[in-house]
Amino acid sequence: MRLASVSIVLASMMACTSAPPPAVDADLAREIAGIKAIDNHAHPVRPTPPGETPDNEFDALPVDNLEPQSDPLRQRADSPEPTRARQQLYGGTDKAAAIRAHASDYAAWILDQAGIDIMLANRVAMGPGLPASRFRWVPFADALMYPLDNQSLIHHSDHKAFFPLEEKLLTRYYAESGVPARPATLAEYLDRVVRATLERHKAGGAVAEKFEMAYLRSLDVGNPPRADAERAYAGGGDYKALQDYIFRFIATECGRLGMAVHIHVAHGGGGYFSVAGANPLLLEPLLNDPSLRKTTFVLIHGGWPFTDEVTPLLTKPNAYVDFSEMTAFNSSHSVAQVLRKWLEYVPEKVMFATDSYPTSPQLGWEEAAVIAAGTGRDALGRALTAMLRDGDITRPRASTLARMVLRDNARALYKLP
Repeated sequence: MRLASVSIVLASMMACTSAPPPAVDADLAREIAGIKAIDNHAHPVRPTPPGETPDNEFDALPVDNLEPQSDPLRQRADSPEPTRARQQLYGGTDKAAAIRAHASDYAAWILDQAGIDIMLANRVAMGPGLPASRFRWVPFADALMYPLDNQSLIHHSDHKAFFPLEEKLLTRYYAESGVPARPATLAEYLDRVVRATLERHKAGGAVAEKFEMAYLRSLDVGNPPRADAERAYAGGGDYKALQDYIFRFIATECGRLGMAVHIHVAHGGGGYFSVAGANPLLLEPLLNDPSLRKTTFVLIHGGWPFTDEVTPLLTKPNAYVDFSEMTAFNSSHSVAQVLRKWLEYVPEKVMFATDSYPTSPQLGWEEAAVIAAGTGRDALGRALTAMLRDGDITRPRASTLARMVLRDNARALYKLP
């Protein structure tokens, strides 16, 4: 009994004096913190001087005016993360003072604070305050898929908000293409509106086209014959067949033009969002289509919660993934578990991203960028440290993977300097 008691005391003393190793190797953490990242997906807002109309082109389908939903914990107004991010960015001053102090350089200054070199800006249009040297354009292509009357597609209040926005954007694309109204034939529409819009985006500096399709319908894209699409365009057939045909046309044109196709593949905002309709496995027929192998598809937001389903898709030669949104909604511990699986499989296809977005007055795109960038770096450090301690990778390999994820993979994909 005496020996047992001594053993218990010794064990208790050892437990008290031996702390567990840090989740991230200290040297690796410093190295990761020093890498200037390329952010694969975000929604930056242009700084507007007092008295001017605030920028509203940061998203084709903004989610801030939808019916209330149960927000993720880290996105709530009383969450500590936005408060810490504001303190990091602005210290004792406020956001308005920082905007005045940095003027037209404000958005670039925000990138500097988040350790981001280049941000891919998902926006309807670019503009002053978002210099091309730091912000690369990713416009929206969904509106081109809906050239008919869309009333039959509206099934709930989210759709009621979204489809008029798509119709408004399509009207803008008509005007920018010099087309006064919907052309009489599908062939004319594809050539004079769809192809013309994509070529104009490319000439304007776009590196990819973004689809928010999962907010409007399932990612299940069929491969209908052209005759079915033409019949639907003329008003006598299946509207989904027309949408699918136009999507494939856009994807093919993006391949020809050297632009990637970015697809929202994950849970989304709004209480009516169909999570099942955003399953990345629905995209497998597209990834397996030989006619689309010249088109690069990027699975934005990592497919969460279907992250395991994404892993085998990365073996497709034209499939990439980023972990935006996860770094905004989830803890670094949770994200690290996802990253390790991807990095053990096809690491050259994995890209850092923040999905910085102006969610609320308390959580602007600026705070979101700082929060997600910090979470993403910590998650990457945790994943690499665990792989290092398990003997799966060497220390030099950990450094290489860190640079690949934070910078080099995106740099190679988009041919950035």
